[in-house]
Amino acid sequence: MIHLDTNYLIQGARNGTAENVALEKWISAGEPLGTSALAWMEFITGPLEAEAETHARILLENRIAPFGAREAELAALLFNVAGRRRGLRYDCMIAAAAITAGAELATTNAPDFRLFVPHGLKLATRD
Repeated sequence: MIHLDTNYLIQGARNGTAENVALEKWISAGEPLGTSALAWMEFITGPLEAEAETHARILLENRIAPFGAREAELAALLFNVAGRRRGLRYDCMIAAAAITAGAELATTNAPDFRLFVPHGLKLATRD
């Protein structure tokens, strides 16, 4: 399972982008794709064309992972170990959702998410 970060959902919808190419490879390989409820919220907040939302729903096949107590507790831990930087709050939650789902995370913002790799996050590669 690969969870898509918000930026991957956005860039993946654009033909010819590196993210779009990676998504096509993962789909061809039969890799299940999902996202966290948080990344989904950021994505549908827009601005967003209706066609992009419909395409993303089809791509994800309703694999939108909920955010509950387990994810919240892990996100708090990640937030604290990352130095309590306010700008990382959503990233901590998205990382926690991927970790608890046992999913790799596809993101165009790998430098910020690498902070969480020692705590169980696996980053998806385009290869």
